[in-house]
Amino acid sequence: MKMRKTIRIQKLLFAMGMIAGFSGCTGGDRESSGSGAEVILMTLDPGHFHAALVQKSMYEQVDPTVYVYAPEGQDVKIHLDRINGFNSRESDPTSWNEVVYTGEDFLEKMIAERKGNVMMVSGNNARKTEYIKKAVDAGIHVLADKPMAIDSDDFHLLEEAFRAAEEKGILLYDVMTERFEITTILQRELAHIPGVFGSLKTGSPEEPSITKESVHHFFKYVSGNPLVRPAWFFDTQQQGEGIVDVTTHLVDLIMWEAFPNEVIGRGDVELASARRWTTDLTPVMFSKVTGMDTWPSYLEKDVEDGMLKVYSNGEIIYKIKGIYAKASVIWNYQAPEGTGDTHYSIMRGTQCDLVIRQGKEEGHKPKLYIESREGARPESFDTDLQRAIDTDIAESYPGVELVKLDENTWTVNIPDKYKIGHEAHFEEVTKNFLQYFGEGRLPEWEVPNMITKYYITTEALKLARE
Repeated sequence: MKMRKTIRIQKLLFAMGMIAGFSGCTGGDRESSGSGAEVILMTLDPGHFHAALVQKSMYEQVDPTVYVYAPEGQDVKIHLDRINGFNSRESDPTSWNEVVYTGEDFLEKMIAERKGNVMMVSGNNARKTEYIKKAVDAGIHVLADKPMAIDSDDFHLLEEAFRAAEEKGILLYDVMTERFEITTILQRELAHIPGVFGSLKTGSPEEPSITKESVHHFFKYVSGNPLVRPAWFFDTQQQGEGIVDVTTHLVDLIMWEAFPNEVIGRGDVELASARRWTTDLTPVMFSKVTGMDTWPSYLEKDVEDGMLKVYSNGEIIYKIKGIYAKASVIWNYQAPEGTGDTHYSIMRGTQCDLVIRQGKEEGHKPKLYIESREGARPESFDTDLQRAIDTDIAESYPGVELVKLDENTWTVNIPDKYKIGHEAHFEEVTKNFLQYFGEGRLPEWEVPNMITKYYITTEALKLARE
């Protein structure tokens, strides 16, 4: 099956090691190191920690010198501190050489100098789509953190960027880390084994065939340190509302899991409903997560009764190729002790449901369950399920085991070597991008599906605001 071949290729990429280059972080002003690498990175306005996570590892294909263009301020300083932390860590240190330009004309300077051939952008989303379009127009490839568009105007500009990228033979690719989470991968694979899953149910708005819910937290730890978020992160005019931000991942996964390698167009999608609501922060909460004593003036518009109200939560219910789906994101201030961000997902099949839970019973770690229904499954279901694990799954992921919990429920024991964690997923996405860069093209379904993904999120925002 074509889908399983794709996953096996992904697994091979997962296992590949990338060779490190030199050591130390000199910060000297020079062109490339002369390493002969195909890719020279330029990091633009790195206001989000995801920009640094792309550089948590070295890559043979990427020059160790990275050119950073940013406005002066705390955002770029924090970014460089993270890179220096990777360079100075005891275990497997990186050897990035960051050459930094700061100034209000940072975008124009990057375009004029063209010291690299790939722009990495992850930060304030207010101008991100503009950055992407101008980079593509200048013949620069783009690796962009989500979201690439936070409203309808951005979406139309993004469409123009994709058209320009096609004309120029430029790669424009967004960072979809959640495709590399192991329970999600196994949920996807099992959903395409008819003897186990059957086929996707049509579902309804009340009980969608596919549901994905993501719970995030403003205060969290990254690489062992408390995450300091910039104040603009809480301004939805700069960061984007939750319904167009984290839901990007969820909408992407719904397409990626349910319709692997298929082109999804706008005509395949029908919005049913959308809603949005706020997370309320006290001044103390805001200060703890930003390090600021007071909120800046641009946030005053969102303050009511002394509370900062952030439209960080959203829900979209829609039909995709006739199947009902729901994507929802929730932001809380801080996770309970010993927990973190969580993910819930269910795919409802005619023979069983495939469910990912990450609650207290699972030790707050994602766990995949297979839940069958009597009367809906064939007599051979148990045997077919075991065979699927022992052959289809074990071929790509040796060591994965099936455990029966009761007459109708199984779970999957997954070796720790596959549980690489969210931060490591950025390396896997970057490896994919480098593979596509070497081939000179993206898979044929990636670009139309990216366009449809941002169409869904930005149209849902319009609907939720009505």
